[in-house]
Amino acid sequence: RLEEKQRAVRRRREAEAVEALEEGEDYEGYIPLWFERKVDAVTGELICVYKGGYWEAKDKQDWSSCPDIF
Repeated sequence: RLEEKQRAVRRRREAEAVEALEEGEDYEGYIPLWFERKVDAVTGELICVYKGGYWEAKDKQDWSSCPDIF
């Protein structure tokens, strides 16, 4: 059930991106909650860097900022 929901969300995002492109609009796309993509200064590769927030949410058991995945 979870994987099917994730696939459906991915397909919806892809369709939104195509629609925005056809209309000449910008499309933000998916932005992870706790990571951001950066270029590694040494290797020049794209990496994901933890930006904080997960452990605080876990301590408080406050998952209100998370998307509905179930």
